[in-house]
Amino acid sequence: MSNSSSITQFLLLQFANTWELQFLHFWLFLGIYLAALLGNGLIITVVACDHHLHTPMYFFLLNLSLLDLGSISTTLPKSMASSAWQTRAISFSGCAAQVFFFLFLMSAEFYFLTIMAYDRYVAICKPLHYGTLLGSRACVHMAAAAWGSGFLYALVHTANTFSLPLCQGNAVDQFFCEIPEILKLSCSRSLLREFGVLIFSAILAFSCFFFIMLSYVQIFRAVLRIPSEQGKHKAFSTCLPHLAVVSLYVSTAMFAYLKPPSISSPSLNLVVAVLYSVVPPTVNPVIYSMRNEELKDAIWKVI
Repeated sequence: MSNSSSITQFLLLQFANTWELQFLHFWLFLGIYLAALLGNGLIITVVACDHHLHTPMYFFLLNLSLLDLGSISTTLPKSMASSAWQTRAISFSGCAAQVFFFLFLMSAEFYFLTIMAYDRYVAICKPLHYGTLLGSRACVHMAAAAWGSGFLYALVHTANTFSLPLCQGNAVDQFFCEIPEILKLSCSRSLLREFGVLIFSAILAFSCFFFIMLSYVQIFRAVLRIPSEQGKHKAFSTCLPHLAVVSLYVSTAMFAYLKPPSISSPSLNLVVAVLYSVVPPTVNPVIYSMRNEELKDAIWKVI
C-alpha cells in the first residue's frame, strides 16, 4: 500500500490460530474485564454514596477508577469480539479512535497519579494547610486540568500519528491499535514529524515521575519523624497503595516503550502490552482496598 489514504482498515494480531485457543482467549479476557468492572465499579459506587469518603483523596481515587474503566474498555471488548467472530479487521477510523481514547485515558491517569502524590504530600507534610491547599474548588480545578491535558495530548498525538504516510502494509502486530506498532507501518523518512511529539511526551512523563518521587522523598522523611508507631502505620497505609500503583504503571509502560529493539519480539510485545494496558486497571482496586480500612468497611457495607 502506497500511503495511508488507501488504507481503509487494519489487521490486529490474533492470539491463536485455532478456534479452541481463541475461545479460551475470549473467556480469559472476559473474566479479567468483568473483574475490572466489578472492582472499579465498587470503588466508584462506594466513594459516591458514602459521605465519609467525600475527601480529596477519595475524589481523586474515584476519577482514577473511572479512567481505569475507560482504558480497559477501550482495548478488551474489541479484542474479545475479534476472537468470538474470528476476525482481525478494525476500520481506519476505529483504530484512530482506539488510539485516541487509550492515550487520553492513560495520560490523564498519569496526571491523576501525580495529583494524588501531591495530595499525600500535603496531608502528611502540611496537614494544617490541607483544607486550604486542597479545598473543593482546588480539587475540581486539578481534576479538570488532568482530564483536559489528557484530551489535548491525545488529540495532538493521534492526529500527528495518523497523518503520517503508511508504506508498510496494514497489519498491526498487537491485539489493539498501539502507536509504536502504527509507527512501524509508516515511511521511514516521515518519522521525523513524530520525533518532536515523542520528545515532548518523554519530557512530560519524566517531569510527572520526578514530581511524584520528590513528593515521596518528602513524605518518607516526614513519616520517619512521627513518634508513634500508630501514626506511622496510618501514614504508610494511605501512601503505599498509591506508590504501588505508580510503580506498576510506570515500570510496565516504560518497559513497553523504552525496551531495546534487540529484545523485541511479537510474543514479548504482546505480554508487555497486556501488562501495562490490562493488569493495572484490574489490580488497582485490589491494591487500594488492601490496606485502607475506611474503603474496605465502606465496600462491605455496600456488598
